[in-house]
Amino acid sequence: MARMTSPPDNDAMPETSLPTPDTVDIDALRGGHIKSFVHRRSHITPSQQAAIDALMPQWSIAYKPAVVNLEKVFGRKAPVILEIGFGMGETTAKIAAARPDDNFLGVEVFNAGVGAMLKRIDETGLQNIRIIQHDAVEVVRDMIAPDTLAGVHVYFPDPWPKKRHHKRRLLQPPFVQLLASRLAPGGYFHCATDWENYAE
Repeated sequence: MARMTSPPDNDAMPETSLPTPDTVDIDALRGGHIKSFVHRRSHITPSQQAAIDALMPQWSIAYKPAVVNLEKVFGRKAPVILEIGFGMGETTAKIAAARPDDNFLGVEVFNAGVGAMLKRIDETGLQNIRIIQHDAVEVVRDMIAPDTLAGVHVYFPDPWPKKRHHKRRLLQPPFVQLLASRLAPGGYFHCATDWENYAE
């Protein structure tokens, strides 16, 4: 498994390697960007659908092209960790339970995963997770203010292994620059992938 993390010592990196909000090429991420996911018919269980129907209003944030007040939606001021593509939510729930002093904002597009995550929140009583069901690039671009996040987690993004599909990979230079601009000073980026050339 290949892992990418930001170095613990920010002084070890040249200042020019870290983008600032005014150096990010936002135009490259405007409408029409290539999606890193493809909606296919996927199975969703009755209990996952029931969780979506009953719990979305309580634990989700609707996408809109405006900066979200994270302190307000979580009901407290705390470090916010963005997790992109939380899948079925098992890892996110475990990390959130182990770090009760942090807030976790999970972004996922697929109904089954959202339903499963909502069930986990309900069953465990976790209070420090919120969900946005929308394209992650648009969420980060439109809803997250610069210098806001304490960390970003991206676990096993779709590798799109065929070379002609590499353009669909989530972690492209413009998006990584955008993520970096949303990190607060001292924030971190953690990505795990089991595709070596994607890590490279």
